[in-house]
Amino acid sequence: MSLTHAYLSPQTCDTTSHHQALTQLFGEHHGWLLGRLRARLGCVHDAADMAAETFTQVVALPSLQAIREPRALLTTIAKRLMYASWRRRDLERAYLEALALQPEATAPSPEESYLVMESLLAIDNLLTGLSPRARAAFLCSQVDGMKHADIAAMLGVSVIRVRQYIAKGLRLCCQELLAS
Repeated sequence: MSLTHAYLSPQTCDTTSHHQALTQLFGEHHGWLLGRLRARLGCVHDAADMAAETFTQVVALPSLQAIREPRALLTTIAKRLMYASWRRRDLERAYLEALALQPEATAPSPEESYLVMESLLAIDNLLTGLSPRARAAFLCSQVDGMKHADIAAMLGVSVIRVRQYIAKGLRLCCQELLAS
């Protein structure tokens, strides 16, 4: 069941009622959402950005009057945005740490850094369908060049399971290549 269908009742809307529903939804729940995000993120500015992005996604929903559980919907959207933001920050941090270890002569240009970061984010997004262990196995194999036995020992699983994890990751990559 999609996010939209989980919290919406089957009704339709026109532009005027859509605007009225958005105004009401924002007025009744923005302060509440901002407070929850501020408590969770610890920063009023990050919370304001995340609340704005949450409502930006709400605007795109087809029928605002049909929202039965507005706080549940807002919470779900905000959590997904927070997790995506944290994942992106972790990925950026790891890349910058790896970059800092490189000798200055081999450091990539800002354009190359941007392209690498975008590629890493695309790969991260592609691999969201894998379990954390499968993702770790795939990345250790493909990025770090680790042997299957070493990955198995690190993850506490069998070598056969590592091969299955890597095959899942490769399948996702192949499907993406064929789709594009």
